[in-house]
Amino acid sequence: MSDTQSSKAGINPPVFFPSVIVVGLLVIFAAAFPHTANHFFSAVQGWLITKFGWLYLASVGVYLVFCIVLALSRYGSFKLGPDHSEPDFSYLSWFAMLFSAGMGIGLMFYGVAEPVLHYANPPTGEASTAAAAKEAMRITFFHWGVHAWAIYAVVGLALAYFGFRRDLPLRISSALYPFIGKRISGPIGNTVDVLAVFGTLFGVATSLGLGAKQVASGLDFLFSVPDSMFTQIVLICIITAMATTSVVFGLDAGIRRVSELNLWLAAALLLFVIVLGPTLYIFQSFTQNVGNYISSLVDMTFNSYVYTGGDDTKSFMSTWTLFYWSWWISWSPFVGMFVARVSRGRTIREFVGGVLLVPVGATFLWMSAFGDGALHMIMAQGATDLVGAVKDNVATALFVFLGHFPLTWITSVLGTILVVTFFVTSSDSGSMVIDILTAKDGEEAPVWQRIFWAVSEGVVAIVLLMAGGIGALQAASLASALPFTIIVLVMALGLYKSLRVEAVKQDSMRHMMNTASNVANGGGGNWQRRLETLVSSPRRSQVETFLKDTVKPAMDEVAEKFHESGMSADVSIEDDRCYIDVDHGAEIDFVYGVRARRFAAPSFAMGALRERKGETRDRGHYRAEVYLREGGQQYSVVGYTKTQLIGDILDQYEKHLHFLHLMRE
Repeated sequence: MSDTQSSKAGINPPVFFPSVIVVGLLVIFAAAFPHTANHFFSAVQGWLITKFGWLYLASVGVYLVFCIVLALSRYGSFKLGPDHSEPDFSYLSWFAMLFSAGMGIGLMFYGVAEPVLHYANPPTGEASTAAAAKEAMRITFFHWGVHAWAIYAVVGLALAYFGFRRDLPLRISSALYPFIGKRISGPIGNTVDVLAVFGTLFGVATSLGLGAKQVASGLDFLFSVPDSMFTQIVLICIITAMATTSVVFGLDAGIRRVSELNLWLAAALLLFVIVLGPTLYIFQSFTQNVGNYISSLVDMTFNSYVYTGGDDTKSFMSTWTLFYWSWWISWSPFVGMFVARVSRGRTIREFVGGVLLVPVGATFLWMSAFGDGALHMIMAQGATDLVGAVKDNVATALFVFLGHFPLTWITSVLGTILVVTFFVTSSDSGSMVIDILTAKDGEEAPVWQRIFWAVSEGVVAIVLLMAGGIGALQAASLASALPFTIIVLVMALGLYKSLRVEAVKQDSMRHMMNTASNVANGGGGNWQRRLETLVSSPRRSQVETFLKDTVKPAMDEVAEKFHESGMSADVSIEDDRCYIDVDHGAEIDFVYGVRARRFAAPSFAMGALRERKGETRDRGHYRAEVYLREGGQQYSVVGYTKTQLIGDILDQYEKHLHFLHLMRE
């Protein structure tokens, strides 16, 4: 392969190059004309809020209802992968990656600042009162609660289902398969993936900008390093280099380990604040805050302040609620895909429960410890300097808050390290997702592409900070989220449509009785051989021989009969599996396979059917299990004759025909 060919290996040109061009043009515009870009971003933000604020609110509410209904329905038992699949990661690693990728930097940036700002300037009611404190925590919980994770859950569910259960590429466009079929690989699907790249890049850049501002504030607090634009740019460069290193190492060696480090460091800082802060007050407020949040969930979800809206409430909606919703939506391509990538093998119910409840529970405890801890300092201890500090510079809120505790320098260093590690996980997770979107199907993204996108995120963050600071970051999030708001709704509809089809198939297989076959009587009444087969413990080599000598000839005969009937049927065999695929044109194909699977040998096994002389004995027990399109069927056909196996293929094929019949009604 030539150097030119090698450099292009793995990229998906229809997605990669348009993404580079669009992002490049915006970066050049913002870098060359920063003042014009700032005015442009402000105008875009105002227009989006005026015209489409209602759409953000309604859509996020629909996402949450959809997730809850899906988890409680019969579809909740479906696996995100074949029926036989198991989760790739432990619960601890899974939760750590969910928490770190989803909103780590935001918690560090807004954990103290947001409750204090709402307390000092509530959207309605009198400021700096007990009622304002209660309302401040209710609003904070609302912004960081289940709505954000419902957005991630919809995207993650759709991607994991179509990617791992339907064997489609792990891309946003795959969720459109129920509507456009194989055209997901054409212009429509490519456009959707380009929008996903755009949203991911600007969503992550927003987080990187916030993270850089907070790290700069921490260095100013700790070492008197000037908190300037230059410092923030240098920090983005340094931490982007760290993120690039992590993403080069990959998911398991890099991202997973940094995520677990995040979890332990965050737990240490949280425990410190709870133990040395107003412990009883934190737990009491946590309980009350959760109750207030749940009791007002519906009202807050759809409240646009249309009847009480003045300039203050409009400013509140644009600065807070709509910014958060657009931020979460712009993050949804990358967090959703990342969550899908690490959730293979889990059921839909387990996925929704884990994604909605576990990170949200940890977030609420964090907000109660830091947010309510700060409010307690202000109201009970007279720490009014905290309010002024937060108003002057939101990024300093965490460090001013920690300054009221002992060991301030140590905890501030820990807080700064946490922002950095959250920074790294956000960047490398986003880079991994963009790599998947812009790589060829079934091919690993080349290392240079991973580096390119990790560096691009840092460049976009720098340019947006220079063009307008946090305001430009917020406007970029709002703009990138608008098209994806509609796409996520379509993804939810496509997922529901596919789940409904699969439920129909399950019903057809449950109610359609098998035809009489030679399997039932053990092949002509030789019950002794049938019993020997049932209690034997075959070796791998024997199962592979069975695949070649019995399964393959049986499938060949069935395929030949299909060919005589004018239908297309292909048989494929490898060392440990053999499949027949019957083409049904526009309808769903029939797939029947037999695969060798290893298990621990049962204690009652009589031994192998036939011991080969000189064969090394091991404790492995192999089964020739049947696999359909949905995954493993949990029964073995070892010992079947060719006639018996043909009978089982036809039994499953008849069930498939019954399923197709039900789908036509």
